[in-house]
Amino acid sequence: MTLHVLATPLGNLEDLSPRARDVLTNAALIACEDTRRTSKLLARFEIAAPMIALHKFSERERLGPVLDVLRAGGDVALVSDGGTPGIADPGALLVAAALDLGIRVSPVPGPSAVIALLSASGLPSDRFTFEGFLPARGGERRRRLRELAPLNHAWVFYEAPHRIRATLADLDEAIPTRTLVLGRELTKVHETILRGTAKEVLEKLGEEVRGEIAVAVAPGDGTPPAAGDDAIERAWAEASAAHPGNQRAALKAAARTLGVKKAELWRGLLERRLVRD
Repeated sequence: MTLHVLATPLGNLEDLSPRARDVLTNAALIACEDTRRTSKLLARFEIAAPMIALHKFSERERLGPVLDVLRAGGDVALVSDGGTPGIADPGALLVAAALDLGIRVSPVPGPSAVIALLSASGLPSDRFTFEGFLPARGGERRRRLRELAPLNHAWVFYEAPHRIRATLADLDEAIPTRTLVLGRELTKVHETILRGTAKEVLEKLGEEVRGEIAVAVAPGDGTPPAAGDDAIERAWAEASAAHPGNQRAALKAAARTLGVKKAELWRGLLERRLVRD
């Protein structure tokens, strides 16, 4: 009995390794993020095996049936919609449960959007940070970008297509001269890799954006970026609206959004005549 953590193609089905095909063919059960997506992969290679949906909303409640198959001596293949399970995808709960029960867990390595993008980025990648998905809310996202900006090694994150333009605008504000590389629909027919500053990539990207996106950012020098006038004014306006009549609370919230100390922000607000001493 073995739980195989199996990487599947990001888009090009020919990237499935021969070993991965054998594991899928011989599995007693395939635990997959979306049975519709996995069925297309199985059909391409004429593989017939029972499947069970194991996505972020069902993983905990369906651990039992999957573990029952393993305890009965069957092999299970854990797959995601594309790439490596457990890496910004479901799977960690099942793997942990199997290990706790003394069940053998074996990786079947293969595609990963993070590694694929870094390999084609031209950025130094002997060390990097994987951020997963950035916060969806603008203020939280801008604060996290300011926290990441000083890193002296490359960092990579995923982003949803409907948020990527706003995220690039935030990057342009935080680190306008830094090189970044955006990969969209990697290994697929409409694969796109764009390199440049955030502003340059934003201009190349166009208005309508679809598909899965990963972004790699060049290393910084360890110095936090200074907040520009637009960033300070926006953060202060948002914080003031959220805390009407409470300047202290607004100051705390705006400083948290910008990733700066309250005293530093207060001086900036005074200099820009946004508050009175």
